[in-house]
Amino acid sequence: MDAQGRGRADNIDPADQWVLNPNTGEYELRLTPSAPQSAVPGPRRSDSGRTGGGGGPARGRTAAQGRESSSPEETPDPEVPSPRRRRGAAPEEPAANRRGRRPVKKKSKAKKILLWTGGIMAFVLVGTAGAAYLYLEHLNDNITSVSDDGASTGGFSKDKAINLLVIGTDKRTGSGNEGYGDSGSVGHADTTILLHVSKDRTNATALSIPRDLIVDVPDCETKQEDGSTKVIKGTDNVRFNTSLGQDNRTPSCTVRTVTELTGIQADNFMVADFNAVKTLTTAVGGVEVCLAKDIDDEDSHLKLSKGTHTIEGEQALAFVRTRHSVGFGGDLSRIELQQQFLSALMRKLKSNDTLTSPTKMIKLAEAGTKALTVDSQLDTIDKLKDLGLELGKLNVKNLTFTTVPVVDNPAEKVAATVVVNASTAPTVFQMIKDDVSFTEVKEQAAASKNAAAAAAAARLKGTQSAASAVRVQVMNGGAPAGSAQETLSWLQNDEGVTKSENAGNAPAALSKTTLEYAPDQADQARKLAAIMGLPGTALKPGKSVENSQGLPTMTLTLGKDFKGAGVSLTAPTTVPDTVQKSTADKVECAK
Repeated sequence: MDAQGRGRADNIDPADQWVLNPNTGEYELRLTPSAPQSAVPGPRRSDSGRTGGGGGPARGRTAAQGRESSSPEETPDPEVPSPRRRRGAAPEEPAANRRGRRPVKKKSKAKKILLWTGGIMAFVLVGTAGAAYLYLEHLNDNITSVSDDGASTGGFSKDKAINLLVIGTDKRTGSGNEGYGDSGSVGHADTTILLHVSKDRTNATALSIPRDLIVDVPDCETKQEDGSTKVIKGTDNVRFNTSLGQDNRTPSCTVRTVTELTGIQADNFMVADFNAVKTLTTAVGGVEVCLAKDIDDEDSHLKLSKGTHTIEGEQALAFVRTRHSVGFGGDLSRIELQQQFLSALMRKLKSNDTLTSPTKMIKLAEAGTKALTVDSQLDTIDKLKDLGLELGKLNVKNLTFTTVPVVDNPAEKVAATVVVNASTAPTVFQMIKDDVSFTEVKEQAAASKNAAAAAAAARLKGTQSAASAVRVQVMNGGAPAGSAQETLSWLQNDEGVTKSENAGNAPAALSKTTLEYAPDQADQARKLAAIMGLPGTALKPGKSVENSQGLPTMTLTLGKDFKGAGVSLTAPTTVPDTVQKSTADKVECAK
């Protein structure tokens, strides 16, 4: 609502004074005509420090400060905020008989919403940070950053897939958190999610990593406060949550541990403690969750009846921390509850109730940046905004939540920890590395039907010769040393491909494994592809060569993608049925 219709400006929340200018399609601050006006709001001040309707000095210079009039012919339109004057300068008097501002071309609704949200679809904290473009330099003061110690890729790129590690710690900070977490804890990796956003921004996968998963924590080179570096010794067979906090490990060590576990290197990371859940849910006006049964958990302090509830603040924190009253009462059940909560928060962030409310957007921007500890590659609001805009292109129906597939630790008589499920986890990791969506995306379905993909798939269709009829020479074209001989032994001894030989190193290294063959060897090529798990793209129709006996033979060149004899090179395209997953657009009730 316009402040001019609400009485004295000093009794009005500045956030409520942002209204839509119909000429520009932008939200602008409206004060009384005589009050100085700013293009962006300054920081929230205490009651004793306020002057008027939030018009006190800002902590950082804004884009409007220091601007000069572009023409002596122009004067501020009384309906549009005038530029903010320089610090210390006397207020300027409006000159008479000057023309008003030229009308500005109105932005399209879609573009306006995109700029306004600035990444509201971004994953939780990033979404709120991306929406914060209104605050400009003021928000930089809210952001805390720490070194990535070389553990990340060096930052996301707009033309590549994005891998963002979001780490929730159990560290106690702020008032009201005394009842949570371990007393005196430095903060461990209590809730960790690897968010992968596809290169084309059509889909994303949020992979939860159980805190009680047994992993190997590698050596971690860590920057110290005095600027020096120290290598913190790694530890094998420990809980994942000790990758942060334990032995003074920093978030960069958690990044290294995730890379060791999944083979996926994060581009950036973010860390949040208990306060993030409380402040973000309060800023957005509460999040709607659903329970399939009554919950009364003395440990998390959550008491809710069966049905739908809108929760925020302390109650929201209790919801994401409860575990004894849901599922099997363990951490894996709590992860599913947290994923349901995050899905609900995403839907609320995307709702019109949030997008069209300047008050909520400003509160979200403030809360989001204060809740963040980011890596040194994301230490300004501009960088966060750019990341938020990239993530803001997502549609919630194509955001899949899943968890690292695990089984109970066989070394324990009483299950307390879990280990990676060796049969399904590699598929999940590989799909993320290969940028394969966990949901059906129309753009991907169309791409799979193009001529090149169809031709590659056709090479695998047709009759196959017997293994004993396959004649092939094996060359190393970038695989680890000894791979050609290893593959040859496996083919001859385990698969019956006896007419094979080692041809040494290839003339040049290849990124991908290839099998070249003559047209009359197609049935042999299909058989060898089936044995080795070669995709259709690996088959290269061409010509044969002569082997040591002078007979025509195919050429198998092992590229840098070769993973070992007997390991399929065909990338998985579907998630195993046993892997738990859900999408952010679905409303689910916690059981």
